[in-house]
Amino acid sequence: MSFTSDSAPLLFTSFALAEPLLQAVKKIGFEHPTPVQQQAIPPAMVRKDLLVSAKTGSGKTLAFLLPTLHQLLSLRSTKFGTRALILAPTRELARQTYEQCQQLIEFTELKVGLITGGEDFKQQQSLIRRNTDILIATPGRLLELMDQEGHDFTHLEVLILDEADRMLDMGFSDDVLSIVNHCNAERQTLLFSATLTHFGVIRIADKILTNHKVIALNTLQDGHANITQQIILADDNDHKQKLLAWLLLNDSYDKALIFTNSRLQADALQGPLRGKKLRVGVLHGEMDQKDRNRTMVLFREGVINIIVATDLAARGLDVSGINLVVNFDVPRNGVDYIHRIGRTGRADELGTTIALVKHTEWNLMSSIERFLKQNFIRRTIKELAAKYKGPKKLKASGKAVGSKSTVEPKKAAAVKVKVRHRDQKNIGKRRVPTVKPIVEQTEEQAAATDS
Repeated sequence: MSFTSDSAPLLFTSFALAEPLLQAVKKIGFEHPTPVQQQAIPPAMVRKDLLVSAKTGSGKTLAFLLPTLHQLLSLRSTKFGTRALILAPTRELARQTYEQCQQLIEFTELKVGLITGGEDFKQQQSLIRRNTDILIATPGRLLELMDQEGHDFTHLEVLILDEADRMLDMGFSDDVLSIVNHCNAERQTLLFSATLTHFGVIRIADKILTNHKVIALNTLQDGHANITQQIILADDNDHKQKLLAWLLLNDSYDKALIFTNSRLQADALQGPLRGKKLRVGVLHGEMDQKDRNRTMVLFREGVINIIVATDLAARGLDVSGINLVVNFDVPRNGVDYIHRIGRTGRADELGTTIALVKHTEWNLMSSIERFLKQNFIRRTIKELAAKYKGPKKLKASGKAVGSKSTVEPKKAAAVKVKVRHRDQKNIGKRRVPTVKPIVEQTEEQAAATDS
C-alpha cells in the first residue's frame, strides 16, 4: 500500500489515533501533519517495518512516536518489561524526544524513562528493573546498564532508531547491534535517518528490518530553499571574531547558533562575546550534563539567545526560533555542514546561515559547495572587509592562476653540441679506446668512494 503526500490526510484526526493522543496533539497545537508524518504514520500504525529518510526539522519524532504510542494503547500487554525502545545518538536528542513523549502521553497511564550518560546510574537501574513502558536511551549507557543488570528486551514490541546515520558515524554500530540481539525478534522496527545514501544505514537496515517499506523524502544534496546560505571571507581567527561580533550585534535574529570545530574554540569565544553585552551560552561534550541541561533550558526560555557549540549540538538540537547559524569554523565535510544548518529553517520557517572562511578553509568550503551542488552567496561587511579575496582568477582549466599547482614546468634547455673540425675528419674511422692507468686506493679512499 502506498502513502503519498497527494493522498495523505490533512489533519491528525484523519489517522484514527487513540483519543488520548488526539487530545494531546490538540493541546500541543499540532493540526496538520508534515509530509514525513503523512507518509510514515499510516504504515507504522499497521506494524510495518520502516526505513525513513527525511531532513532535520521535518517532524520525524512525531512520525514515530504517535503510531508507537497508539499501538501501546490499543494492544494492552500483561507481560513484564519495556514495550517500546527508542535509541538516539546524543543526550540532547534523547532528552528532547523524552520531553515530547511526555507531552503526548499526558492523558494516558503510559510511563516513559530516559537513560543517558551523565545522569544518576542507580536511578537508571531502577528504570530498567521497573515495568517502564517506553525507554528512550543513548546506546552506550543502555548497553552498560544491560551488562550489569543482565537485562534483555524479550517482550519488546517496537524498536526505533532515530538519526541512525549519526549514530553510526559516532561509532555506535556494534552497540546498536548488540542491543538489537537482546530484543524480541517479533518486534516492529522503525529506522529514521537524515539520508539513505549512508552505506552504514543501508547495511544495518538489512540486518534489523523485515519486509520493510522505504520512505525517502529527500537526499542529503536536496536544497534548503528556505535557508539563505552565505560566505564571508576572513583573514584569520581574530578577524573572524570581529566579524562574528558584528553579525550578532547588527543582524536580525531571534536565536543564533555558532558552530566551532573544537570545545577549546567554543570556550574561547564565550568571554569576548559576553564582553559585547551579548547573551551567550556554550554547549559541548566536555561539560557536565547538569550544565548542558541548564544551558538548553536558558536557551529555550530566551534568557540567553546565542549558543556557541561544537557538533555535539548539530544533531537533535530542536529549538524553535533559531533563525541564524554561523559556522565560525568551516565544518570538516558536507554532511556535517548539512546537519549544522539544519538547526534553522525548521518546519518551513526562514533561516540564514553564514560561514566565515579564511584562506586555509577555502578549498574545504568549495568542496562542500560541490557536494551540495550549490553556490553560496558571497557577502562582505564593508567596515570589516578582508584583505583575503579568495583564490586568484581561475583559468579555463579550473586551476587558479599563479598557484604552485598551475605553474608550468620550465622546458629543459636545449643542449648545444660543439662540432669540432677534427671530429669531422675522424668520421668512419675506428676509435681506439684510451686505457687509463690503474691506481691503487687505500682502505680509507675506498671506503670514502663506497659511501
